[in-house]
Amino acid sequence: MNQRENALEKLTRLAPTVSNSAVKEWKSEGKSIVGYICSYIPEEIFHAAGILPYRIGARGCQYTTLADAVMAPITCSFARCCLELALRGEYNFLDGLVFMNGCDGMRRMCDDWVHKVDVGFSCAISVPHKTDEDAVEWYKQELCTLRGKLQELSGVSITREGLQNSIQICNKTRQLLKRLYELRQRHNPPLAGAEVQDIVVMANAMPKQDYNNLLEEAIGEASERKGLTDYRARLMIVGNMLDDSGYTRLIEELGGLVVTDFSCFGTLSFWRPVNSTEEPMHAIANAYLGGVTCPRMPCKQAAMRDLMKEMVEVFRVDGIIFERMMYCNLWSGETMALEKIAQDMNIPLLVLDRKYIAAGLGQVRTRIQAFLEIIEGGKR
Repeated sequence: MNQRENALEKLTRLAPTVSNSAVKEWKSEGKSIVGYICSYIPEEIFHAAGILPYRIGARGCQYTTLADAVMAPITCSFARCCLELALRGEYNFLDGLVFMNGCDGMRRMCDDWVHKVDVGFSCAISVPHKTDEDAVEWYKQELCTLRGKLQELSGVSITREGLQNSIQICNKTRQLLKRLYELRQRHNPPLAGAEVQDIVVMANAMPKQDYNNLLEEAIGEASERKGLTDYRARLMIVGNMLDDSGYTRLIEELGGLVVTDFSCFGTLSFWRPVNSTEEPMHAIANAYLGGVTCPRMPCKQAAMRDLMKEMVEVFRVDGIIFERMMYCNLWSGETMALEKIAQDMNIPLLVLDRKYIAAGLGQVRTRIQAFLEIIEGGKR
């Protein structure tokens, strides 16, 4: 690392592309990297096997020529962008792929990926749509199957002690990320939303211990910064696959300040820890199944609304921007729930339909600008 480059700068520098220097270094040491889809797949099991778990994203994708020949144009553009990068060979550093029954778009994308690309190792696990005791036990058995396959891939026995150690390390990441978000609760936060988005993405794209060390340094650096004062409104962004900070940068260029999020790559991936005192596999199954609040879980609708309301209050949010991914059936169905939350809390809401690849930015700018003016008008 360049001596002049601090931890914040390094984390934000590594974020824009899928293959970063930390991944390349890990791979050069002969270690395995396995990609995974969705916040429901536990990193701890990969980590305990000595495998680097890598959350699949589509950062850097600008077109989907190859993927469009395989997937329909009315398929989620995030799924098509992920497949595009895989077909181009940008995910060739992976030794395998683990996926689950999250949504139809991502499920079909994974099928195409495995069919079209030599991934070596692949595993599909079934995640229940309920969170009761029977569902947790079901999910635990699915994770035990995954555990066995990862042991076979790595040649490392995943022991109880190894899992407990991995739980502690991953919980440390969650603890540090919550500390990072606490800085955003300040009246003058020291970090822009786009910076934080890049930092959070790297939690799932580099060795966990290295990330924890850098993140701890970054929090210290951010704490000493002068807070941001030149903003028009404190905003929360809501949506699913928000791993690219491009739209957030656009919002902040216009004077909005994103102080928190409700997204798969953001708070939903780390907000609740795994219980470190229970039997590890049960604790992991219980935490991941019961902790993540996602539209695919009908039983979690009330928990989703409560957590959103909590976010609005704790981060003193002036307005909510729902970045609704086009053709996403699961998150599109949340529009009415978000409208009800906004109405109940008397807070402005902007529903911004978007593709993963930044497009029609002139119209997007106009809508964000008008939204910020509405918020400012309400403060007078």
